Amino acid sequence: MDLGLKDRVYVVTGATRGLGNATARELIADGAKVVVTGRDEKRVADAAAELGPNAVGVAVDNADAEAPERLVAAAREHFGGFHGMLVSVGGPPPGFVADNTDEQWRAAFESVFLGAVRLARAAAAELEEGGVIGFVLSGSVYEPIPGLTVSNGLRPGLAGFAKSLSDELGPRGIRVVGLVPGRIDTDRVRELDARSADPDATRAASESRIPLRRYGAPQEFGRVAAFLLSPAASYLTGVMVPVDGGSRHGF
Repeated sequence: MDLGLKDRVYVVTGATRGLGNATARELIADGAKVVVTGRDEKRVADAAAELGPNAVGVAVDNADAEAPERLVAAAREHFGGFHGMLVSVGGPPPGFVADNTDEQWRAAFESVFLGAVRLARAAAAELEEGGVIGFVLSGSVYEPIPGLTVSNGLRPGLAGFAKSLSDELGPRGIRVVGLVPGRIDTDRVRELDARSADPDATRAASESRIPLRRYGAPQEFGRVAAFLLSPAASYLTGVMVPVDGGSRHGF
C-alpha cells in the first residue's frame, strides 16, 4: 500500500529515542523527510545522522515558547515544505499524589501540556489542506495508571484539546489524531518496570493482562503513527487510536 508519504515533510518532537524515534524511522522508510527534535544536542545530532539524509536534527525543549516557530522554519529551510507534526514528549516523573512536588507539576505542565498546545497552534497556523497534527498520548487518557499521577492529570486534558482542535481545523482540511500507546517496549517503560522490587515479575504480570500477551515493539507503534500521519488516512480525524495489544477493554 502506498501511504503517499514520498517527499512530505514532518516535524517529530522527542524523536531521539522511543516512540518519536520509531515514528520518524517509519516515515522516512516510506519516503518522507523529517525534522527530529530532542533536548540534548548530541543525542539529536546522533539520531539525525542515524536516520540518514532525509532527517535533520534541531535541539529544542518542547517547553520553550520559541520552539514551534523554529521547528516549522527548519522544515521549510531544509526540505522546502511542511505537511505535518507529531508531538511526542518524554513522560512526566512517576509518583503517587504525595510524591510529586509543585515544581515537578509545573515543569510537566510546561512540557507535556502547554508545550504541546503551542506546537499544535503554530503548526495549525502554517499547515495547508491535507496537513495533519498528531499527539502521542497515554493509556491514562482512558484510565488512571497507578504511580503516574502527573500523567494521569495532564494527558486526558491534552486529549480533550486535540479533540477540540480537530473540530476547529476540520473545515480547513487539516486533520488531528491522537495515539494512545499501551505497554510498548521502550526505555521509559523498562525504567518504570525497574522501579518495582522484581522487574521481571512486573513485566510478566503486565503481559498477562494484555490480550496479545506481550509488550509492543516500538516499530509497531511507529507504523501505526506513520499511517495516521499519511495521506492514506485522509478521512481520519478527531480519533484516539490505541496501540496497546488490546489492553483497553472498552469499545
